[in-house]
Amino acid sequence: MGSCLSKEDAPASAQVSNKVQRTSKLDNPSSSSNEKDANDIAQNNKPLNGNNQQIIQQQQQQLSDTQQARKQSIVPSESSNGTSTAVNSVLLLGSGESGKSTILQQLKILHSNGFSDQELFDFKPFIFGNIILSAKDLVEAYKKFDIKLETDDQVDETDFEFISSATAPVDPHKSFDKRLALKIIALWKNQSTAELIKNHRQDFYLMDSAKYFFENLDRISQEDYLPTVTDVLRTRKKTSGIFDLKFELNGLKIHIYDVGGQRSERKKWIYCFDNVTSIIFCVALSEYDQTLLEEKTQNRLEESLTLFDSVVNSRWFSRCSIVLFLNKIDVFVEKLPYSPLENYFPDYSGGNDANKAAKYILWRFTRVNRSGLPIYPYITQATDTNNIKLVFVVVRESILSNILHDTGLL
Repeated sequence: MGSCLSKEDAPASAQVSNKVQRTSKLDNPSSSSNEKDANDIAQNNKPLNGNNQQIIQQQQQQLSDTQQARKQSIVPSESSNGTSTAVNSVLLLGSGESGKSTILQQLKILHSNGFSDQELFDFKPFIFGNIILSAKDLVEAYKKFDIKLETDDQVDETDFEFISSATAPVDPHKSFDKRLALKIIALWKNQSTAELIKNHRQDFYLMDSAKYFFENLDRISQEDYLPTVTDVLRTRKKTSGIFDLKFELNGLKIHIYDVGGQRSERKKWIYCFDNVTSIIFCVALSEYDQTLLEEKTQNRLEESLTLFDSVVNSRWFSRCSIVLFLNKIDVFVEKLPYSPLENYFPDYSGGNDANKAAKYILWRFTRVNRSGLPIYPYITQATDTNNIKLVFVVVRESILSNILHDTGLL
């Protein structure tokens, strides 16, 4: 099979589809005059309409229709048992906390027998750590903005030090401290916390899954607690090094690599470049109002744009197709009303309309595609197994299409 590596030093920009070429010259799609072109960028998915559930459901139906209509359109080389003989390498890229590892976990659930009870059990320290870290971040926000707790007989400001000094057990056989759990639950339910998040959510870091874990902490703090698959999918576990997964998708053999998204991890990507067929690039839509943990002045979405620019225009990837996952649509829709996109990107003018906001972000990414690589964008919610299952039907097609294009058959 063809490699993603170019045999020339200069980027190859020939034989690019007309649709993709058009996307690099669009004006800001938050302007109504560019609505049709913005839809063209989205590959006719029309994924952005209404709340996040409608967005996901609409795209799932379109992907399902695509699967039926194109099921027989691309056929790889097969062995006598009907399985593709080649292993297709896919690189999973994106900045930190974009959802890459969650997507890899979803693929493990869908195509590699899922998680054993022991694997679920071993996630306990990471889940406990996520909860305690999030509680500490809340306490720090209270102090930073000088917010006073509403009178509560379950928790008061004298408990802040108790929460701030807490540590997560590293032994999965240990349970979550019950007193600590009660204090965190009370802190989360306190009316002042709701006001803090409403007025200052964009001004401090709180991991996306904090709400989920706080609301499930009573269950999680039970002595016989065994993490559920959903708990695992919600867990933030920093990727250090390279993780991979081999699986088959409708007869196509895929070997997918996930590498750390933090700046310190990106230098390791070079070891994954050889023989890559496609790239899946993950972007967290919800990161538009956040800054890097490594550099507090750098906007996360701008960082993702810079990283995407370096990937899509790299000579090493001049024979790849790019699947662009615009991830965390649920968090994005939830935060738009109280954290306007135009506060961080002044050239955006679409208000808190999730449709226009997501199209604007997509436009920003397609605009840096100077090499003219084919880009397949999809709205995703990595914690939704069904959404990822259907999206990967189309990912499979993009891999097959790239193989045929690379061999001159398409």
